[in-house]
Formats: sequence, structure tokens, C-alpha cells
Amino acid sequence: MHRLNYKHLHYFFAVAESGSIQAAADRLAITPQTISGQLKLLEDELGEALLRRNGRNVELTDAGHLAYEYCKDIFRLGEEMQEVMQQGLAARPEELRVGIVDALPKSITHQLLAPIIAKNPQMKLICREEQMITLLGELAVHRLDVVLADSPVPPGMNIRCFSHELGASRLACFANGRLLEGKSFPECLVDAPLLIPTGSSSTMRTNLLSWLKRQGISMRIAGEFDDSALLKAFGSEGHGFFFAPEVITEEICRRYDVNVAGTVPELQQAFYAIVAERRHSHSAVLELTEHSREHFCSENG
Repeated sequence: MHRLNYKHLHYFFAVAESGSIQAAADRLAITPQTISGQLKLLEDELGEALLRRNGRNVELTDAGHLAYEYCKDIFRLGEEMQEVMQQGLAARPEELRVGIVDALPKSITHQLLAPIIAKNPQMKLICREEQMITLLGELAVHRLDVVLADSPVPPGMNIRCFSHELGASRLACFANGRLLEGKSFPECLVDAPLLIPTGSSSTMRTNLLSWLKRQGISMRIAGEFDDSALLKAFGSEGHGFFFAPEVITEEICRRYDVNVAGTVPELQQAFYAIVAERRHSHSAVLELTEHSREHFCSENG
């Protein structure tokens, strides 16, 4: 494999940012022919087409989008290196790059990370929220230090990652007061609207629907949401019952003005820190796993 020519990569990045070869040429003060020639060499080197014509402009192919994301990291690190060298080595803040599975409640995420931030005030926290598969891919190539999730690594994934359970909480059911109407739990759920996370990959969704089936409770799914905060916002307006970890009950009731309908002791939501196989682990990740286990053990003890 030949060493990557970063000048070619710089030309590609300029074109991707500008949207056309002509605009990139004007920006770099070189001819469009020069850029086109260099891009052809880069595509030959990578073995993939990165751009395709769209009228007078160009658009990124799938491979181009991937290369563009890498370019952003490469040139951001280059700029950071210049700043650090100019300001002195001590000026560079330590970074903790965290991937957060979109089904994980924001409050839980904050509970997990807040003690680490307090203990490391100079550390720069970088959070990225996405679906599990996407985040594990970034973890595998070390673009993330840890992924926080509501389930361990799915079986069958060809990625060497390790799941560390941080703790667990029983599930509680919440609703706007007018949905309860003085009914007891779980009878209040019968034929009632239900708000649940989107997708079969959500552990809580799967377990909840299985529990309702075992209880013989028929509910109407009134809404499905990628974002847990949006789900709770709809619940606060009386659009349906929703479930969340009992450990954040006080915050949910205060923020969304809802009541606790009941708890389901046999249903638990666990929280995981997923790390890639590395020779050295980020020190903050070790602190995260140790503190979280103590915190959730005391909350659920």
C-alpha cells in the first residue's frame, strides 16, 4: 500500500466543501485542471470514485462521504496540532470522546458523565449521539473512546469490543394525570395509548412489549420515537403512557409534569459502557465504570 498523498486529500476536501471543482480552484488559487488531475490520482490510489458530476457541480459518492468524514478529522487534528505547538504542549486539553446510543435517556447519560467531568475539569468532552451500529463502527477505528448504551454489543458483530455493565434500574410507568383517572396499575394500561422507542434494537421496547403480552394487557401504540426526550414531551401532553428507568423518576415528574402510574420490578433497564480492545484504556473510562457501578448499586440497593 502506497503512502497517502495529503495534498491530493486537501484538494478533495476543498472540492467537497465548495461543491464544485471551479469553486475549489478559485479558493486554492490553482487551475481546475490541476485539481481534476490530482483527484483522479487520489481515486486511483483509493480504488473508489469519490465524486460524480451533477451539472456544473459535483456530489459525493458513498465512498466520498466516508472520505470526507475522515478528512474533517484529519484537518481538524492538523489545526489543533498547530495551536498546541504555538501555545505550548501543556495547553492541549485531554479529550474524552463518547458515543451515546440514541435510545439512552439524556438524564442517565448526564448521571454517568457528570462525576467524570467534575473530577477532570480541564478535560474536553465530545459527545456523539447515533444508533448502536454506527457508533460501534467508530469505536472500532478508535474515533471514540467509549460508547454508552442500553444493551451490550449485539451478537454476531465482527468487532472486538467489550461490554461493561454499569448498573441497572427498574422500569417505572409515567403518564399525564388525566390518563390515570384514579385507576390502579397496571389496569390503567388496558386499551390505553402507549409511547415507545423506535426500532427492534431497543432492549427496553422488546422487554416491555413482551411483558405486556405476558400480562394480557392490550395497548395501542400511539407513537414511536428515536429521541427519548421527545417521547417524554409527548407523554407530558397526555398522548400516552411511557416507561423510563425508575432511577430518574424525580427528574421526569418535575420536568414533564407527569405522575408515576406504577413500577415493574421484573423489568430492568441496564446501562453499558462499550470499549474497543486496546492496549491502554482512557483513564476517564475506567473512572466512569467504577463510579457508575457504585452509584447505581446504591440507588437500587
